[in-house]
Amino acid sequence: MLNKILLIDDDPITLMLGKMVIKKAFISSEIDTARNGEEALEYFRNFDKPNSEESLKTKPQLIFLDLNMPVMGGWEFLDSFSTSEYSNYNHTKVIILSSTIDPADIEKSKKYSMVIDFLSKPISKEILEYVKTII
Repeated sequence: MLNKILLIDDDPITLMLGKMVIKKAFISSEIDTARNGEEALEYFRNFDKPNSEESLKTKPQLIFLDLNMPVMGGWEFLDSFSTSEYSNYNHTKVIILSSTIDPADIEKSKKYSMVIDFLSKPISKEILEYVKTII
């Protein structure tokens, strides 16, 4: 079981259903959410602030990431998250969840060492059973 999962998606229904499925699958004791890549980066920056509420919390071990979001999409998030600024999170794994499975996107995802898979939305019990075998 993972201590914490972060869901990054701009659709509130996807976030709500994702949290529900993850809770039922007993794959994680905590689930946090972000509505876009910029919000997710700020979430991680808060862990590094001394005396912040987040600095005392458990860091996510796995991220489920949507690609197409306003403000900052998944690719831009991965570009930023893979820089030295976020090197404290090198152990955090990412699974891209997308509504389209474009072979070019799947190939592009392989350039990011933290990305362990590229799966089709939505999160399901079957996806989570599979995830348990790869993490």
